[in-house]
Amino acid sequence: MLSTRSLFNEIYRNDQAYQLFCSIAAGGEDQGGWENERITALTRDPVLAPKIARHGADERKHGRIFTQLLNKRGLPKVPVPDEADYCMLLERQGVGLSHERLRSDAPLTDREIITYLAHSRVTEQRAAEQMRQLVRVYGDNPELCRAMRMISADEDDHLAYCHEELLRLTAEGHGPYIRHALEASARGEIRTHRDVGLAVSARMARILRWPRWQLAVINLGVHALYLYDLAFGWRRMVSLRMPERRNALGTPAPPHAEHEVP
Repeated sequence: MLSTRSLFNEIYRNDQAYQLFCSIAAGGEDQGGWENERITALTRDPVLAPKIARHGADERKHGRIFTQLLNKRGLPKVPVPDEADYCMLLERQGVGLSHERLRSDAPLTDREIITYLAHSRVTEQRAAEQMRQLVRVYGDNPELCRAMRMISADEDDHLAYCHEELLRLTAEGHGPYIRHALEASARGEIRTHRDVGLAVSARMARILRWPRWQLAVINLGVHALYLYDLAFGWRRMVSLRMPERRNALGTPAPPHAEHEVP
């Protein structure tokens, strides 16, 4: 039976497929860590900057966790294929702040901070959903379960932080630009998620020698999700509500928490 659980378990059992999966995940988390580190350095708000720094520290931690999972199998990281580089493709879609901007030394403007938070709110929505899916899939896998739960809890905190900060800025009169930034980010992310999904499926099909019908069914699912998000699902990415957990990133990241992963 072709199911999400069976697909992810097939990837887990194959060293080359698992290597690619963890390398893509580690690369994306490391890139997110660097971006948040640069945004921290360019942020003048003394209350917001430590929260962005915590966000970046969490992303770096996630990158180390995926790298450790590879190390436990004796597998090195492999380069992320360009067509599967989620962060790079988002930038090409105009989502978030460009790397050229982040390499400069000029402090970020209020609108640039909003652009960053809108980008994060949209992408953390996707990340939180994907991690919950991985928790369900690998919930009975002793090697992966604790790591997936740890990352999933962090992603939920990141999403809560984005909601809270954007609502604060809405109350300060930035509502129209926030709505524009959220909708633009969502449109770009939806396209990018589809493109990366198709690229990763094609790579996995070659590694795992899927028959053509299986790749066709998986690609059909990717396209179906894209059409759903385009028509309806985008709303979950742009809505704002005050989270139950307030000030989710208001404390420093615990040191070396990833070493608790068995």
